[in-house]
Amino acid sequence: MKALALPLAAAITATAHGAQKQPNIILFMVDDMGWQDTSVPFAPDSSAYNRMFLTPNMERLAASGVKFTQAYASAISSPSRCSLFTGANAARHGVTNWTLHRDRTTDEANDSIILPDWNYNGVQRVAGINNTFVGPSFVQELKDAGYHTMHVGKLHLGAFDTPGESPYHWGFESNVAGSAIGGLATYLSERRYGHDENGNPTSAFAIEGLEKYWDTGTFATEALTQEAIAQLEQAKRYGTPWFLYMAHYAVHVPIDRDVRFYQKHLDRGLSPREAAYASLVEGMDKSLGDILDWVDANGEADNTIVIFMSDNGGLAAGGQWRDGAMHTQNAPLRSGKGGIGEPMIVRWPKHTKPGGQVDEYIIIEDFYPSILEMAGIDPDSSAHYGHSIDGRSFVPLIDRTGDPSADRALYWNFPNVWGLSGPGIDLNTAIRRGNWKLIYNYPTGEKELYDIPADMGEEHNLAAERPDVVKRLSSELGEYLRSVGAKRPALKRTGKPLPWPDEPRE
Repeated sequence: MKALALPLAAAITATAHGAQKQPNIILFMVDDMGWQDTSVPFAPDSSAYNRMFLTPNMERLAASGVKFTQAYASAISSPSRCSLFTGANAARHGVTNWTLHRDRTTDEANDSIILPDWNYNGVQRVAGINNTFVGPSFVQELKDAGYHTMHVGKLHLGAFDTPGESPYHWGFESNVAGSAIGGLATYLSERRYGHDENGNPTSAFAIEGLEKYWDTGTFATEALTQEAIAQLEQAKRYGTPWFLYMAHYAVHVPIDRDVRFYQKHLDRGLSPREAAYASLVEGMDKSLGDILDWVDANGEADNTIVIFMSDNGGLAAGGQWRDGAMHTQNAPLRSGKGGIGEPMIVRWPKHTKPGGQVDEYIIIEDFYPSILEMAGIDPDSSAHYGHSIDGRSFVPLIDRTGDPSADRALYWNFPNVWGLSGPGIDLNTAIRRGNWKLIYNYPTGEKELYDIPADMGEEHNLAAERPDVVKRLSSELGEYLRSVGAKRPALKRTGKPLPWPDEPRE
């Protein structure tokens, strides 16, 4: 009898919504795309970077849907994706840096800091793995509610040789190219996406599952798009609602030239490196357009939700890939690995207002309850397989029935050393409540306070002027980090943990 519980619950949900057909859902996730890497402006005014890129299909999606101007994620891929799938904030799930090999940290060494023993094995749905977080999966909830679930592209949830490395572990019924890797060796088919002439991987980041495209001249972004459309063709024959997670490796480094678009951008006056990056962005945008075209051509446009998001901001540190001054490619947002502000668009027929805009803030763990609610599954009554989630549904922001961010704080924790240096990249924790954002640096104890609506670029530190706000947010942030078991670094000289934001410094 127990085995019938979830299908029965799905049937009851469908009945409760009457004869209304459950919508198909596409989550189009881009890798490392900054909010300025598009011709769609997410700031109040269009910028030189917006004019540099050609993304007509993002424009098309934004014109038919709603863009979110304050969508947040983590600054690193794995933390964001783990929050997406489990609904847990990164401070709670403890996957605070990127994952790859089992039982091996990806932190860079630091001469004066002992880095915490974070969850470098990623997230899982089963216990028994050290340095991991066990949580639920929104994809499994969709599958149990009758959805056919498809994965194409990058997963990056669990380290190699852990259950979480596999999309099937998370409730997907099909998988193309998803594994433990968080980047790719190359986009080029003539390099076999990271394999030698005998088919052996030449890199830990070799993409598997695209062998039929080797030596065909098919850019990896295009190969994944063709595979996604093939999955959709199969799904339409099932007669059930479907969920496609189209998770591109683009626009992650290496910045290989997409020859379909590269010369055009050179002709527009871009430098070779900027033209290569613009070609990578435009290839991603073409993929979006091809999938939107398939939805239209198959009569599914009125019953398909399309969600566009990036897992973290664009790469603005390290001078080998982009031209221009370092740490400026996401301006007015600050550097880091692009920081935490993302381009996000939602098209939900009969719900989103064409050309609309949502200015309230949301964060990546909010996708879990939001997608469930869109699918007709009550996120408040869902058991989440015995786990609680931190995310809040952003559906009220779309329907304009409420503001889930009005009384809410958002939290970030990065007690790690990423690799490339720059302002605000390493060993920080932060809180956003209302207009205020407080950033705390673990080693130095420095606190920065910004009024975000008035100072989007975080140029004017108001910490000295508003000690009352600093104290209040420091207390709230410290209490939250302790309550979720967050990790923090320690000082090598003493071996003692560095203070929380609300604790005194020695």
